[in-house]
Amino acid sequence: MKKFAAEFIGTFWLVLGGCGSAVLACNYPGAGIGFLGVALAFGLTVVTMAYAIGHISGAHLNPAVSVGCWVAGRLDGKDLVSYIVAQVFGGIAAAGVLYLIATGNGSSIGSFASNGYGDLSPGKYSLGAAMVCEIVMTFIFLLVILGATDSKAPNGFAGLAIGLCLTLIHLISIPVTNTSVNPARSTSQALFAGSDALGQLWLFWLAPIAGAILAGIVYKTCFASPPEGR
Repeated sequence: MKKFAAEFIGTFWLVLGGCGSAVLACNYPGAGIGFLGVALAFGLTVVTMAYAIGHISGAHLNPAVSVGCWVAGRLDGKDLVSYIVAQVFGGIAAAGVLYLIATGNGSSIGSFASNGYGDLSPGKYSLGAAMVCEIVMTFIFLLVILGATDSKAPNGFAGLAIGLCLTLIHLISIPVTNTSVNPARSTSQALFAGSDALGQLWLFWLAPIAGAILAGIVYKTCFASPPEGR
């Protein structure tokens, strides 16, 4: 249960910290942090949780990461569904807290940092562009995660590499989809943003998981270190 509690709390922090910065601070009059600040916020949530709970659960914080790790042989199949459930509920709990905060001054929640394509894309990018972006970004994210946590990788730096990678992913893809690469993060915000966001949620499960599966296969096949003693 410690692993699943860790994934719940870790995903809670990722959504509250990342989406909270987008909802509350991105466009704050006179002092907004902008896309760069939001990208850093998402990266910092991962860095902080990687060192806080990485030794407990691996700090996946993301169903796509759990699927990719399972494909690569890094996660026991019996834990996969429980990890995903913990992550989704952690994200929803954070979105609920964020909703209470965001509406505390009588303001509308707007898009609530939800993900989307077409009219729901910050840059009005098409479904095809959004799908390619999410698949490729998640693919690279998983390669970095699997490489940084490989048994032959330098010790102690995985959290930094993974957090900086997520920051860079957001800098690239916020204009395209508002950056998902994480079905739990997308689900939590869509539930509060309304029917339009929920109608596009399928993409933000399909594309990240597809990219993660591909990365798991590629890493296991081409890059994984051999077992000790071989």
